[in-house]
Amino acid sequence: MTLSSILGLSQTAIGHQCEQRVEQLNSQCRCVSLNLEALRAELWQQQGDINLYRMIIEERPHLFAESAVFVTDTCIQRQRDIIAAVESVIALPAYQERVLAYAPDAAKFITKAHSVFFGYDFHLSTEGPQLIEINSNAGGALLNAIVARTQKVCCDLAGEELPARTTDSTITNNPEKAFIEMFLEEWQVEQGQQPLRSIAIVDENPQSQYMLPEFILFKKLFEQNNINAVICDPSELAYHDQALWHGNQRIDLVYNRLTDFGLEAMAHKSLLKAYLAKAVVVTPHPRAHALYADKRNLTLLTDEAALIDIGVEAKTRAILLTGIAHTVSVDPDDAEILWAARKHLFFKPAKGYGSKAAYRGDKLTRRVFGEILQSDYVAQKLVQPSERQLEVENKIVDFKLDLRHYVYKGQTQLISARLYQGQTTNFRTPGGGFAQVMVVPCPDNGIS
Repeated sequence: MTLSSILGLSQTAIGHQCEQRVEQLNSQCRCVSLNLEALRAELWQQQGDINLYRMIIEERPHLFAESAVFVTDTCIQRQRDIIAAVESVIALPAYQERVLAYAPDAAKFITKAHSVFFGYDFHLSTEGPQLIEINSNAGGALLNAIVARTQKVCCDLAGEELPARTTDSTITNNPEKAFIEMFLEEWQVEQGQQPLRSIAIVDENPQSQYMLPEFILFKKLFEQNNINAVICDPSELAYHDQALWHGNQRIDLVYNRLTDFGLEAMAHKSLLKAYLAKAVVVTPHPRAHALYADKRNLTLLTDEAALIDIGVEAKTRAILLTGIAHTVSVDPDDAEILWAARKHLFFKPAKGYGSKAAYRGDKLTRRVFGEILQSDYVAQKLVQPSERQLEVENKIVDFKLDLRHYVYKGQTQLISARLYQGQTTNFRTPGGGFAQVMVVPCPDNGIS
């Protein structure tokens, strides 16, 4: 017989107590879990590059929050259920036919590679976790993997110390190994057992990108696994002799960090030609963004009639409709309705990324709303994020938070949180940034 049955507590009561415990930790645990000395040692010992520490901590002081975020294991499992439901729908031919109808031409090219680092982003509402968007080239996974190993023990408010890392036992203890295996799988599914010799980490003007430290870490990780790696702008790539080249180096695989998701810009012409000719493996690729990350897809995933029409079963529909923030496409014909309801909506560009050009409805001006009506936007039900209280410069500060699952082929590889103030995540808030997630186990709700 379990403790809950002895005490006469219902499953609901046990769950409520667990959520209250997590709320207490998020509001009262203010210890600093980020161990800067351990991080410095990690970067020096494992990477042999103290300049990385300077780039991460000194030049990007708001990349990492000093404290962790607490979440119940029940909440994490609900997020996994939502991810599984989404993945099952995306696999349906009828779903793919619908979303590819408004996708760029490159997305209609079928490739065997699945694509690396999908980011499922959640807000933790009072009604449970709500998926607010999916990203097809989510950044931060390798940075978070390294920082997770440098966390201090925190916090003893609940009468016990919680371990200094995610306690979710289903997440690997060696994420770098999982990441390398993922890239190798992307390569092998396209090219069989041929050795993967070279990778280009590609972004526009990468030396000026905020996530440059992660590019450098990936370059080192690939090289440690006997794969030549280069960080470059797409303009540095050339397609000739049935191969993609960076100078005299033939490129086997491109780790694509570009935000031109359909490779439509002229500057990306060589990369696109090589991709369509199957002369290089590109991951993430245009089809992945079209199937997962175009925000118009959320309108289908939260439309019950459309889900029924494409053959989604009732149980999966229920998970999607309660677990994804309801989303509609912005139609100029609905301008009056949308304006009247704007305080309860969040407006996002269909092909947006990084919170760029996204607006909370209650902050909209008539001018900006007019611009939205003339562009490809979606309007999403505003889901208020949960909060984390921390002490910053001797003051108690309220932060908003969201959770990100880094996912490959439907499986979560790593979970992180982001702490911020303002409308959206921005990595500019003192005390904010990526935060480690401490998964708090709830007591067994079953009765035996």
